[in-house]
Amino acid sequence: MQQGNFSRYKSWFISAGIVVAVTLWVASGSLGNTEDESTPSDAAIVVPTQNAVRVRTQTAEEVMRTIVVNGKTAPARIAQLSAETDGRIELIGAERGANLERGNLIVRMDERDRAARLAQAEATVKQREVEYDARQRLKSESYVSEAQLQEGLALLESARAELTRARLDLDYMSVRAPFGGALQDRMVEVGDFVSRGDPIATFVDNRTIIVSANLSEFDARFVDVGDTAEAHLATGETVRGRIRYVAPVADEATRTFVVELEVANTDGALRAGGTAELRIPAEMVFAHRISPSLLTLDDAGNVGVKIVNGLGEVEFVVADIALSSNDGIWLAGLPETTTIITVGQGYVADGAIVSAIPEDDVETAVAIKGGGEAD
Repeated sequence: MQQGNFSRYKSWFISAGIVVAVTLWVASGSLGNTEDESTPSDAAIVVPTQNAVRVRTQTAEEVMRTIVVNGKTAPARIAQLSAETDGRIELIGAERGANLERGNLIVRMDERDRAARLAQAEATVKQREVEYDARQRLKSESYVSEAQLQEGLALLESARAELTRARLDLDYMSVRAPFGGALQDRMVEVGDFVSRGDPIATFVDNRTIIVSANLSEFDARFVDVGDTAEAHLATGETVRGRIRYVAPVADEATRTFVVELEVANTDGALRAGGTAELRIPAEMVFAHRISPSLLTLDDAGNVGVKIVNGLGEVEFVVADIALSSNDGIWLAGLPETTTIITVGQGYVADGAIVSAIPEDDVETAVAIKGGGEAD
């Protein structure tokens, strides 16, 4: 009986020992695996390839902020020429597009009737002058009264007035260039009869070109009459001039101010009516020069750049373009010393923690790239 009990307890101890041994073995294996797997995990945390970006740290420089707005070109003056008397067109003095000097003939009406009236008026004046001289001599000898003398003077003055009117009527038969410029359009041909007030031609002052644009309330405060500025024309030309007008009151609909740049065009080479980009120097600011390719968009569609702040976070800054030049654009509004993301800005979101790799640190960049490929 005792021997049977001992055999039963012996089997139970053996089974318990086997369970303990297996448990220790499993525990030992689990701990070993935890230690082995921690190393690659820690390494991934140190340099997460998906958050690595290339950066350039630079310091702002002082530049002149330039206001850049789109505008249009126009002639300095436009004159709508009309007939000042009735008549029939007899002669065409200039064709459309012709460059004329002040006083050059555009069209002339039949002058024969007006010339006859002028000749009659001249004759009448001569007659009245003779009569008045005679009355003066007679007055000195007391043969005519003062009233008769004054009557003769009145007749003479009336004749002279008629002569002036006749000369004007004759002048009105010719339509001439009111200033130096170009004949934009002509509405009549030889043989046409026109009445006073009928349109004859459109004449423009193309010796001076005006570039007009609209400025925001913020930009308008930097611009004054007399300031120098330049305009880039659609033809590729760049012209310089002076501001001749800044609207004193904003447009009620757009809340913008009209500004006009006056550009000399003495040879008439520049053609008005096209588009232009107006560039007006505004103020000295501190700005960073970057390549336009570094500009990106945020979720709201704003244009800007991504930088890495002092906490290692990505920060989107809306672009305030102070100047645009052949070697890049200058952005104001950034910290004086800024770390700009130059590679990878499209793959990191605003507020993300990133590993910033300087542009000149080629070895680190290659190592990170290699690590990413291995994964």
